[in-house]
Amino acid sequence: MNPESKNLDDYLISDAIVDWKTPHVRQTALELTRSIPDEVDKARCLYEWVRDTIPHTNDAGLEIVTCTASEVLHHGTGICFSKSHLLAAFLRAVNIPAGFCYQVLRFNPPVNNELVLHGLNGIYLSSLGKWIQVDARGNTRGINAQFSIVNEQLAFPMEDSAGEFIYDTLFAAPVSNVVSKLKKYDSRRELWLDLPKAFENKNA
Repeated sequence: MNPESKNLDDYLISDAIVDWKTPHVRQTALELTRSIPDEVDKARCLYEWVRDTIPHTNDAGLEIVTCTASEVLHHGTGICFSKSHLLAAFLRAVNIPAGFCYQVLRFNPPVNNELVLHGLNGIYLSSLGKWIQVDARGNTRGINAQFSIVNEQLAFPMEDSAGEFIYDTLFAAPVSNVVSKLKKYDSRRELWLDLPKAFENKNA
């Protein structure tokens, strides 16, 4: 991972999407970690809560499209991008820098080898002096993403031969084309026909 900013404060910002200063978001993050003094354990707790407690909208058979962290928490659901927004907000609320990573995958099930984006998070653990990458999408249908400070374990393995990869850049804010797609549609079925696509620059 290559952070787009060397300033960790950029990965702690509360904005319109990662709105961790919203009282409900901030209070939930603080309550979940109140009895946990260790930074790594706090990050693990928040990651596992978002992964396991907030169902992926498609898995749950829901039609609502959420985008901001507060929307995801309020409605209790989100797709991968939206869940990454909530996880980043939770982490930032307890002063753990968090950013956004994007993986390019074949649409599942494959449609004309179409490639779409998948959203996940980078977390900076100051006690370890390093970034780790995690995927809070949700473990269903054989998916087994885990929090690990040693061996990265994401939701989806990549097939280089199919053109799948993860962008090297660790973004401080969700990318605009993801946000615009989430804001554009009122139903997941409509969004599924127009999911965010790969960027032009693989190293973006």
